[in-house]
Amino acid sequence: MILTHLSMENDDYGILEELEDAFERKDLKFFKTFLERSKDYPLLLRVHSVCMLEHIGNEEMVSSLCKVLKEDESPLTRHEAAFTLGQLGYRSAVPALIGSMLHDKSAIVRHESAVALSSIGDESVVPDLKKGIEDDDEDVRNSALIAFEYLTYLQKKRVASQAVTVKPKIRL
Repeated sequence: MILTHLSMENDDYGILEELEDAFERKDLKFFKTFLERSKDYPLLLRVHSVCMLEHIGNEEMVSSLCKVLKEDESPLTRHEAAFTLGQLGYRSAVPALIGSMLHDKSAIVRHESAVALSSIGDESVVPDLKKGIEDDDEDVRNSALIAFEYLTYLQKKRVASQAVTVKPKIRL
C-alpha cells in the first residue's frame, strides 16, 4: 500500500508552524479540528500533532486520539497515538487500545497498544493481555507478556498495601 501525502510541500511548513503555535497555547480546539482532517496532511504533520498531545495532557483529546489510532492509514501515526494514549494515562482510552492490540494489522501498533495498556495501569485489561500473549508476532507477544506481568505485580502490590491507588512508576 502506498501512503498518500508523505512529503511536505511549502504550504505544509506553514501548517507546521500553526501546530507549534497551537501547542504553545495548549489550544485543544485547534488539535481536535486538525485531527478530524489530518488524513489530508503529510505524515510529519500527523505524527507531530499526535506527539504534541502527550505534553498537553488533557483527557479531552482521548476520543480524537482513539479515532487516529483506529483510522489513520499510517502504522507510524497509529503507533504514536497508542504511545500518547498510554502516556496520558486515562482509562477512557482502554477500549480503543485493547481493540488495536488485538486487531490492528500492524505489529508495531499492536505492540505499542499493549505497552500503553500497562502504562495506564488498569488491571481489568489482564484477560485481554492474555489474548495478546498469543499474537502471531513475537514482539507483540513479548510486549503483552511484559504488560501482563507488570499489571499482575501492581495488582499484588495493591492487595498487599490495601492502597486505593497504585499508579505505574515507569513507562514500560
